[in-house]
Amino acid sequence: MNLYLHGIGGDQSPVETTDTLASPSSTNYDIVLTNPPFGKKSSITVINEEGEETKEKAIYYREDFWATTSNKQLNFLQHVKSLLKIHGRAAIVVPDNVLFEGGAGETVRRNLLQQCDVHTLLRLPTGIFYAQGVKANVLFFNRKPASEKPWTETVWIYDFRTNEHFTLKTNPLKRENLDDFVACYNPTNRHERKESERFKPFSYDELVKRDKANLDIFWLRDESLEDSANLPDPDVIATEIAEDLQAALDQFSQIASDLAGK
Repeated sequence: MNLYLHGIGGDQSPVETTDTLASPSSTNYDIVLTNPPFGKKSSITVINEEGEETKEKAIYYREDFWATTSNKQLNFLQHVKSLLKIHGRAAIVVPDNVLFEGGAGETVRRNLLQQCDVHTLLRLPTGIFYAQGVKANVLFFNRKPASEKPWTETVWIYDFRTNEHFTLKTNPLKRENLDDFVACYNPTNRHERKESERFKPFSYDELVKRDKANLDIFWLRDESLEDSANLPDPDVIATEIAEDLQAALDQFSQIASDLAGK
């Protein structure tokens, strides 16, 4: 619908109704920019012989995936990598759990750092998505040919979350709020970057030595935790609390649903 409203597709829609993760794409691309679905882990509804509905985890078995998991954010990250041509570029929005989750998450991160050039991580502020309570990041990486040597040398992390407060209505994120990140990213030559208060480099060696190759890294002092004078407006605080509570409620509801299905 969004494509049609913007005049894309004409009489024939370029959109297919299918399960994106079910199988590898027959086409590879130079650039992939995406904000895949967040939220609950993948599941499908099954009708048994008695006509009762049960939920089963949707697990994808693909030879081009590094890990088999029901976590759809990890699956989308692996899928995006598979979509790229060699030397293709990607920017994908991922929730925080992709940065620190163990098991399949660690497997995906270590392989991504090894086989791709993961060069930039943008930590986004809360309050900018319609899905309430989401803490997200943008991960930038390039696909590379097979090599014994890791392709990632340095991951530059820009902390745009600490001491930043946005809401969808009263204080929405604007393009100019990203000017400093764009300048630090240095799109004309990202190999010539300068460290700043919010922009720090981390080498491949120090990242893979971290517990579970954890990329959830922050270093700025959160002023709101130390000085009440620096707290955001009460309506912003109330909105953030409501978003966090709703996110927690959604997660517990999914757990209850999974337990009931078992």
